[in-house]
Amino acid sequence: MLRIITSLVAVLTVASIQSQTTLKETPKLVIGITIDQLRGDYLDLFQHTFTDKGFKRLLNEGLVYQNMSFDYANVSSASAIATIYTGTNPNYHGVTTDKKYSPSKNREVSSFDDEAYLGNYTKEKLSPLVLKVSSVVDELKLASQGYSEVYSFAPNAEQALASGGRMANCAFWLEEYSGRWATSTFYKDFHWSIDQENRSNAYSNDVASLVWKPIMDVSNYKAFPYTVSNASFQHTFPSFSYLKKSPLTNSHISESSLKLVEKADLGKRPNPDFLALTFYLGNYPGAADKNYSLEIQDAYAQLDRTLGDFLDKIDKTVGLKNTLIFVTSTGYFDAEEIYPADNKMAGGVFYTNRCEALLNMFLMAIYGDGQWVDKLYDNQIYLNRKLIKDKNLNLAEVQEKAAEFIVEFTGVQDAATSSQLLNGKANDNMTPYKNIYTKDVSGDIFIEIQPGYKIVDEQLASTAKEEKRVRQNAITAPVIFFGHHIKAEKIKRTIKATEIAPTVSSVLRIRSPNAARMQALPEFLQINF
Repeated sequence: MLRIITSLVAVLTVASIQSQTTLKETPKLVIGITIDQLRGDYLDLFQHTFTDKGFKRLLNEGLVYQNMSFDYANVSSASAIATIYTGTNPNYHGVTTDKKYSPSKNREVSSFDDEAYLGNYTKEKLSPLVLKVSSVVDELKLASQGYSEVYSFAPNAEQALASGGRMANCAFWLEEYSGRWATSTFYKDFHWSIDQENRSNAYSNDVASLVWKPIMDVSNYKAFPYTVSNASFQHTFPSFSYLKKSPLTNSHISESSLKLVEKADLGKRPNPDFLALTFYLGNYPGAADKNYSLEIQDAYAQLDRTLGDFLDKIDKTVGLKNTLIFVTSTGYFDAEEIYPADNKMAGGVFYTNRCEALLNMFLMAIYGDGQWVDKLYDNQIYLNRKLIKDKNLNLAEVQEKAAEFIVEFTGVQDAATSSQLLNGKANDNMTPYKNIYTKDVSGDIFIEIQPGYKIVDEQLASTAKEEKRVRQNAITAPVIFFGHHIKAEKIKRTIKATEIAPTVSSVLRIRSPNAARMQALPEFLQINF
């Protein structure tokens, strides 16, 4: 009898242990939400304008990391999204910026420019093949043998392609001139619901008929004591490029993606599905105040409502308990600064075209006649590699001579050649440029302009003169995980952007992207059990 009781106790003990260590199901749907230029300080400043269903719900019920950092210079929307989804820096994944200079075409092109593929609802010829490594959605496709469905939506092509990756069913963005959902023929699954929407949706019919009005009385928008005008606003849009930087586009992205979730039965299959969304929370170009505007406060308030509706509808269709949602920022903020006429701030003007001309004259004096400088673009100098090769010159030597000349310019803080970056010979303050250097895309010399200087290209028409004031302030870039088995917690430490993809991979129980070296965030070790 004693043996029977002992055996029974042992069996019950083992069963109890097994029940406690049973693996929980993976989420049925993963939703990655990247909010371009989301600022953590603005979430605090504007919280009195939020409802309980949007940002407050995410912040109160989610696992919130106070800040996320990027380990490279000149963070942009496309490079940030590619870094988040691949778990590695641009020197590995290949996306250094939204637009790039093409020496062969001698002009600016999309970083995803690809003449081999046509556009669908667009004339743009693009593909995700610039991505040199796998992303978390690629790995999900591999693990499910293609059965998981992956879609991405974004205002711009570069954002959609960076998040959709090479193996998405389709990546959608808003075409610049028609406002319809566009994609590349690289993708083979242009879902019928989006095609139907393109043919009928009023959003793309007449941009002039759309109006942005504040969602509440502007007297509620009192976060800044520096706002010039407290009068309400009403914006119409001269083009879709303006519309894409308004809250109306965020709502449109939410509505279209929710329609696809329902029509494509995302989250209803044995294998997890993935939806990648990009929203915009940067400055509106038509705002009277560039940095302390009523518009940016209203944009946060409107996205708060959009997120609230989105979460409610996902809960009804898939269930939040079956859905893992992660919300990230792109980690930068584009400030448009207007200085008074009697400005006495430190700084000056750095003229890109004058720098090009003087550098070319300097190299001609050393190496002879020729067009030695192709272009100064995005603070990078592209030398004429063909001319250097034809004259049997040492590339590293020419680069160093050019860098030594450039660093003497007024307004130049430092300069480093690609050879110096690769060989570890650059100054420490230029180290972040190493993580963004890609030999197929980057220039020969990276230039760091002193803060406070304005970068001007005089060769552009006076009405479209390119001006940018250098500012190196860091912003707080929060990261939020919400939904599937996530317990509410606030983590004050700063995490790396390269930790996101391995973390999502661990929850999905798939391999991390092939260039991701970081491990999953430690708070997630207990989620799978």
